[in-house]
Amino acid sequence: MGRAEARRARKSPRRARGNKPRKTGIRRFFTWKKLLAYFVTVIALGAGAFVALYLSVDIPNGNSAAKLQSNVYKLDNGQVIARTGDVNRESVPLSKIPEDVRKAVLAAENKDFYSDPGIDFKGTARGILNTVMGRGKQGGSTITQQYVKNYYLSQEQTVTRKVKELIISLKVQQEKDKDEILEGYLNTSYFGRGAYGLQAAARAYYQKDVGDLTLEEGAYLAALLQAPTQYDWAIASDVGKQNAQNRWNYVLDKMVEAKWLDPEKRKAMKFEVPKDPVPPAGLKGQNGYLVEAAKEEVERALKAQGRKESDLAAGGWTITLSIDPKKQQALEKAVQDELTSKLDPKVRKVDAEAQLGAVSVDPKTGQVVALYGGQDYLKHFKSNATREDYQPASTFKPVILASALENKSKTQDGQPITASTIYDGTSERPVKGSPVPYAPPNEDDRSYGNVTVQESMNKSINSAFSQMAVDVGMDKVKKTGVDLGMNGDAGFNTQPAMSLGSMSASPLHMAGVYATLANHGKLVTPSIVKSATQGGVELDRKKPVGDQVVKRTTADDVTAVLKGVVNDGTAKAAIDASQYPVAGKTGTSDDNKSAWFAGYTPDLVTAVGMFGEGPGGKQVPLTGTGGVEGGRVNGGGYPAHVWSEYTSKVAATDTKFDLETDDSGAAAPPPPPPTSAPPSRQPTRSPEPTRSASTPPASPTPNPSRSQHSPTPPTQTPSHSQTPPPPPPPSPSSSSQGDSGGDSSRANRGNDRFPNSN
Repeated sequence: MGRAEARRARKSPRRARGNKPRKTGIRRFFTWKKLLAYFVTVIALGAGAFVALYLSVDIPNGNSAAKLQSNVYKLDNGQVIARTGDVNRESVPLSKIPEDVRKAVLAAENKDFYSDPGIDFKGTARGILNTVMGRGKQGGSTITQQYVKNYYLSQEQTVTRKVKELIISLKVQQEKDKDEILEGYLNTSYFGRGAYGLQAAARAYYQKDVGDLTLEEGAYLAALLQAPTQYDWAIASDVGKQNAQNRWNYVLDKMVEAKWLDPEKRKAMKFEVPKDPVPPAGLKGQNGYLVEAAKEEVERALKAQGRKESDLAAGGWTITLSIDPKKQQALEKAVQDELTSKLDPKVRKVDAEAQLGAVSVDPKTGQVVALYGGQDYLKHFKSNATREDYQPASTFKPVILASALENKSKTQDGQPITASTIYDGTSERPVKGSPVPYAPPNEDDRSYGNVTVQESMNKSINSAFSQMAVDVGMDKVKKTGVDLGMNGDAGFNTQPAMSLGSMSASPLHMAGVYATLANHGKLVTPSIVKSATQGGVELDRKKPVGDQVVKRTTADDVTAVLKGVVNDGTAKAAIDASQYPVAGKTGTSDDNKSAWFAGYTPDLVTAVGMFGEGPGGKQVPLTGTGGVEGGRVNGGGYPAHVWSEYTSKVAATDTKFDLETDDSGAAAPPPPPPTSAPPSRQPTRSPEPTRSASTPPASPTPNPSRSQHSPTPPTQTPSHSQTPPPPPPPSPSSSSQGDSGGDSSRANRGNDRFPNSN
């Protein structure tokens, strides 16, 4: 090395003693020694902060949630319709709770309770992280932590609350023994039905004291801790019931794993359905149904925010309902005049099995303005307005058409599907392109020959719509149904039988679907809660009117077609469309176990469902109810009459549909006999005496081998430009036969692998 280089090296700041280079810049702060020092410092600071918090946080007194208040349910005019939330808690000593019931709870929630330190650091850290990241409620707490949260803290999901929970749990663990903590937990946990604690739960679900519970019953109550409302057998959906049974099995299996239950005894155990709830006397008549619907909606909103449904049961809420008193009274009177006054259970056993539910919605706001859940909440606690265990039948057919229009679907022959597209209405015609053999009959096995989509909707022709559903694609049809507001988990199997409405739906759901159509394709999720406040703070809820889920032209085209059902179709005999414009659809399910009419004027949507319910909730036929002529109860009978009587009293008469349609054939009435003058292409407001839905233009016995579509379908209204064949013999014209093409009791013949959901 030269002298100059050596001199520069000696002067360089990058050289230290021993000729080693000296670190400069940010690297000076990240030596191994310094990193270790940083780590130790952070640990020390964290430990110091935790010790400071531990010393500063004391075990508080019991929180306000442990001291229940009343909830007030009122109308917008200030009228209070119910007060609920009276204390439903009776603390009992641990010694009065059977040991195997205690172990069932431990198996469900915290199997290692008696050996753990009282806290779950990993689960708490995960909960804090998820709270910071906005992921909502997280599980993983020990029974000690849950007891602390139930009795000493609020249910809010914040980092501060979770840290307090951790510290107080450590202190409680030191000051109380395990039995005392378990006793407190079992007396403060929420089990649904307003019941806090095992004693209250035993009374609510089995009408007995906790000391008389069997292990099977105790395992169900333990299962409820995970999802009290969802697993409540009295109101749970089919999915909820299955999940409740799965959880019940999980609890017992965990007891076997812990050697608390003999495996052979476990195998012999069978799930026992709990008893129905006994509602308080203040909820008589329709009040109970209104309160229950509002309660369920608030609980869904709480759950969406990561809060517990027990927040509502804790009380202190003021809930204002959107019910219009005049419309509510009119709906109740319509049911009385058009149905219940005609029933005589002493004369006809079937009359005692008839149930009716109805929901009326303002499509512009999404608010429920009237709801009918049954004759009396104290006599029939299950609301017929919100129950999801019956099929909507042919009221689902507009969803198929909406899906066809939205997806620009084509027939098997490659023709666009519109209101004027020709389909083969032959009864039991095999569906082309179906993944499984399927040949549904029309009602009474009646065949219609070549018919337009408009005529198929008017007469509710099963064979035409089954083919259309396959043409569109079952997955697409289901997606449209869910987009419009149906429950995709309620038996919504993507098989051809779905085209006949074989899934389950409630009048509330169907009112939402039809309200979305009436609202030009913007999603309407019916809401009975106008506001919900606790301590002056209003609950943040999803708005009832949402985004555009189908194009406006799609919704308006379907509305135009549904006007034809009232003007010239299955609802014509029951509804006078001369007072105001009406669109709607009838429906009659397999074996006549349910009958529907869902319809709307420009300002009001109402869905009416009638159900046959025998002892134990068993579904039974409505046939012969009220001594109806012909026996069969169709959607054009009682449901349409109730709808018409109610709507005639409350709907505006100076309104009209504001439709933007793509399809000029929509709402075209069926063609007249050959000697008649050509009908107007616009739907009529009042039925013409020379045109009858019972005299379709096609032959009743067409050649089954002919193509399902016309090889050259007309571009506008084909039935107007073709000479129709002679009409078939007229069908019965009784209003009880209004759904003349609806689902018959043989609607699944030829498809035994996929039976109707009934």
